[in-house]
Amino acid sequence: MRGTTKSASPDFNVAFVGTYVPRLCGIATFTNDIAKSVARWYPDDAFENRYVRVVAMSNGVYSYPKEVFFDIREKFKTDYIKAAEFINISNVNVVSLQHEFGIYGGEHGSYVLDFLKNLKKPVVTTLHTVLEKPIEGQKEILEEICNLSSRIVVCAQKAQEILERVYRISSEKISMIYHGAPDVPFMDPSYYKDILNLEGKTVILTFGLLGPSKGIEYGIEALSKVYRDYPNAVYVVLGATHPEVKRLYGESYRISLQKMAYEEGIADNVIFIDRYVSFEELMNFLIMADIYLTPYLSLEQIVSGTLTYAIAAGKAIISTPYWYAQEMLQDERGILVPFRDSDALSQALRRLLTDIPYRNRLRKNAYDFGRKMIWKNVSREYIELFDEAIKTYSKEKNFIYISKRDLIEKESFQTKLPSVHLTHLKFLTDETGILQHALYNMPNRNHGYCVDDNSRAFMALLLYYELFKDQSILYLLYRFLSFIHNAFDEKTGRFLNFLRYDRTWIDEFSEDAHARTLLALATAIQWPAVPELIPICATIFEKGIKQVENFTSVRGISLSIIACDKFVRTYPGAKEIKDILINLSGKLFELYKNNISDDWIFPEDILTYDNARQPQALIRAGQQLGSDEMIELGIRSLRWLIEIQTNPETQYLSIIGNRGWYERGSQKAQFDQQPIELSSISCACIDAYFQTGDKYFYNTAMKALRWFLGENDSFCPVARVETGGCYDGLEPQGVNKNMGAESTISYLMTLLHSYKLTFKRGD
Repeated sequence: MRGTTKSASPDFNVAFVGTYVPRLCGIATFTNDIAKSVARWYPDDAFENRYVRVVAMSNGVYSYPKEVFFDIREKFKTDYIKAAEFINISNVNVVSLQHEFGIYGGEHGSYVLDFLKNLKKPVVTTLHTVLEKPIEGQKEILEEICNLSSRIVVCAQKAQEILERVYRISSEKISMIYHGAPDVPFMDPSYYKDILNLEGKTVILTFGLLGPSKGIEYGIEALSKVYRDYPNAVYVVLGATHPEVKRLYGESYRISLQKMAYEEGIADNVIFIDRYVSFEELMNFLIMADIYLTPYLSLEQIVSGTLTYAIAAGKAIISTPYWYAQEMLQDERGILVPFRDSDALSQALRRLLTDIPYRNRLRKNAYDFGRKMIWKNVSREYIELFDEAIKTYSKEKNFIYISKRDLIEKESFQTKLPSVHLTHLKFLTDETGILQHALYNMPNRNHGYCVDDNSRAFMALLLYYELFKDQSILYLLYRFLSFIHNAFDEKTGRFLNFLRYDRTWIDEFSEDAHARTLLALATAIQWPAVPELIPICATIFEKGIKQVENFTSVRGISLSIIACDKFVRTYPGAKEIKDILINLSGKLFELYKNNISDDWIFPEDILTYDNARQPQALIRAGQQLGSDEMIELGIRSLRWLIEIQTNPETQYLSIIGNRGWYERGSQKAQFDQQPIELSSISCACIDAYFQTGDKYFYNTAMKALRWFLGENDSFCPVARVETGGCYDGLEPQGVNKNMGAESTISYLMTLLHSYKLTFKRGD
């Protein structure tokens, strides 16, 4: 760690796991506060640059802020495992887990163990509840959480004592860090009273989510015993009813309190503010409070965020003696009264309403002690603990992924497909990457390299390894990924496309190349051929994906949709990626709907190359979003694309040529036909076949392979089966004798797609 001041920021990335705003929950507020406080120690925008991230627990649909990069559905066990895997491949160095039994799924929140067991990062767990007398199952779960965590944080010494005595957790593993609180100035309570129409009143305040455990009825009863002597005293009960209480019991508790105030004759002195106020409003209420009251009913409450806020704000406090209050209100920082004792509470109120110097002394003592609790100081302690956890983390760092696909052994493969040879691909590849072009079959160094071809080569070898597990090609995977990594410009968030042979970049951006590179990275994440590659791919992907939302290239949009779909299929809770997918899918669908007619089923008025990516993207978007309309339009568009690229006499594929392409309302150019179109058709047909089961798409994918073998308009082979090389195109007189990277990889991909179909392997 470089330090814990603004000029020396943390050198690690952290993910906070817990409930999160806008969910109405004390843990959600805490997670929000600690995440934002830690983020302030970084010199740049920590959320935008992903130094600090949040994994949010969800029991509904929430509109989360940008820092939430994954959400876990509370009741779905698999989400916990996927979240762990997602963090494993991210750039996160340490995880801060908030634990409360009620926020995780499974019996006593046991699903959180599935998250921790699959996580391969150090974990610092903050315990917001530590029970001295846990019921059966709770003790075992909390012990396991502590064992799986690198460090444990508690907010009170009592919690540490219980952990050591009841749960047998080593004291060396436990750190006591105060619950954080905002840095509120020590102000005269009268300052904001006019704004809240309470000028001239002595304000007693309780705030937080309302529920029967809060003991508000004893506060009302105590006020009824003193209000005749202090008619200007008002009791403000600030906060909405807790969502779970409201779901089970409605507003019965609040109504009973209102009825009680009316029957006691103090309805005008008890003010209920039934809403979840903003942070700014809450600070105003805290500052204008003369007395803060927490008449809670449970001894075993080990932490209270509201009491922490009151201490840090310098309030005169009266509280029942729950564990946290006993510890925090020592040394004249507040008054403790017995549980469920309105007489003792009224006596404490009377003293504070009468003895102003004593009240001010309590205030000052609380405020001075509360300086330890402000978020700046608390977050610094967390950062130091995160750094320590990272340095001492000793778990096995290699990730283990279990494939659930139904593999068929090569020995049982009977279909007669050409053997897969990588000779020419290797010949085109040097220590930098794969060269773009060739003179005949000789690499042409004059044109250097491009990220497009290296991404295609990376994808092809990922599929090759996925099918055949040939470890001899792993060095090529690393080489192509290294090229991709070098192509990424951290400042712009974009991939540079062209690299001269002297290894100097040409500052030129292509939306299509950017999106295709993202697709390659997503493929590596979806097919974990080499687990060590995945964190690198995920880090680059998450940085590069930001660019695509503003893309105008239909092909770039389509490739980005497929990339996002692959990512989200692997990590369904990846909210940011899912949102981008939804946005781009809507754009593509609108482009289709606004452009199609009976004889033209495509989102653009011209067909060029790699055309099948657009219908493929629509099919995948429909699958991801549950839209039959998208799927049907994607299937219809793909069929149309195949039909207009099929020779009616031979029934061979007859690809749109680049000598004029195919503009709407004009004639299709027959030559020069480029191999990349066959690769995109075969890939799209795989998706269509596994979506529909229609043999038409299976047969078309096989036709795409046979095009390379001679079933084409020139009746000549385009691929050299024995080397795996491929000529650069089909011309009227035969083939273009050059054998560059794009063509060679296109043949290889089409061949591998055929093997994939024969192995019955879908995504």
